[in-house]
Amino acid sequence: MGSKKRYHILVTNDDGITARGLQALRDALADLGEIMVVAPATEMSAVGHAITLSDPLRVWSFEKNGGFFGYAVKGTPADCVKVAYWALLNGKRKWDLVVSGINHGANTGIDIIYSGTVSAATEGAILGVPSFAISLATFEKKDFGVAAKFARQLAEEILAKGLPKGVFLNVNVPPLPEEEIRGVRVTKQSRAVYEERYEIRKDPRNRTYYWLAGEKVGIPQDETVDDYAVKAGYISVTPIHFDLTNYAFLSELETWRLSR
Repeated sequence: MGSKKRYHILVTNDDGITARGLQALRDALADLGEIMVVAPATEMSAVGHAITLSDPLRVWSFEKNGGFFGYAVKGTPADCVKVAYWALLNGKRKWDLVVSGINHGANTGIDIIYSGTVSAATEGAILGVPSFAISLATFEKKDFGVAAKFARQLAEEILAKGLPKGVFLNVNVPPLPEEEIRGVRVTKQSRAVYEERYEIRKDPRNRTYYWLAGEKVGIPQDETVDDYAVKAGYISVTPIHFDLTNYAFLSELETWRLSR
C-alpha cells in the first residue's frame, strides 16, 4: 500500500498568533501534513485587505509551550499570506490549502468586505491556492470545537475536489453544541448593512474620542442567505470570488456618453 499523501497547508487569522481559534484550527489540521502558521503579532480585526507598503514588515519566530509554533508578523492578514508565500517559501513551493481562522465573531454579509480573516483567504485565492475562511459566530463563547471539526472536514473535501480558480469559501459556524447544529447550508452573501452610530466619550484628559457601535439591520428571513442561516442554527458556506465587476450593468454603462 502507498503512503498517505501529506499536504502543505498555511494557517493564518486576524485575531493574532496567540488566539485560541488559531490553535484549535492548527490542531484540527495537524495530521494532514505540514502546517505552516503565519499570523499577525497582534489582533488585526476589520483591517480588510490592507497591505503594508510604507513601513518595513517585521517577521519573527514565535514559540509556544516551549517549541516553535509559527511566524509572527507585524502586519495585516493579507501581509501574512504574501510574506509567507514570496519570502518565507520564496515562491519555490506552493501550498495545497490556505485556511484562515477560526475567527472569534461572525463574518457574514457586509462583514466580508471589512474582515481580515476573509481577506487572508482572498489573498490565498489570488495566489491560486484553494482557500477558506472560517468564523465562530459569537464574541462571547470560546468553544471552537465544532468549528474546528468542520474545518477539518471541509479541508479534506477541498483537498480531494479542489475549488474553481479565483473562488474561495467563507464559513460561519453557529455558537451551538454539535447536537444542536441543524446542518450545513450553501449560502449567498447577505446584503444586510449596519445601522451605525458613534458613541462620543471623554478620556481622562477631557479629550473627545469616538467609539463605533451599531447593529446589522435588514437581514432577510431566508436560510439560503449567510446571516439568517447562521441565526437559524446552520453552518453557512458561501462561495466568494474577488472579481468585483458588475457584469449585469456593463451593457447599460456602455450606452452612457462617456467619450469626450
